[in-house]
Amino acid sequence: MIKPLSNNVLVEPEKAETKTASGIVIPDTVGKERPDQGKVVAVGEGKRNTDGKLIPMSVKKGDKVMFAKYGAEEIKVKGKEYFIISEDNILAIIG
Repeated sequence: MIKPLSNNVLVEPEKAETKTASGIVIPDTVGKERPDQGKVVAVGEGKRNTDGKLIPMSVKKGDKVMFAKYGAEEIKVKGKEYFIISEDNILAIIG
């Protein structure tokens, strides 16, 4: 598995699948818009301040988060898509 460093967070993006009123499923590939929500899979240890003191992370594994749409690096591991995001680019914890 991937272990993020510093104040980085590994997020599995939420796949948006839309259903019409008649039950037709529109896959996320239609109008391919980059996701801005996902589930935290792993977190780094945190960032250090100028005195070297560790500032703990605000998010934890399992949190559902909303993040800046283009503030994430997209990676693929064994065919599965993830984002590595700086905690500074996480806007909110949903839940």
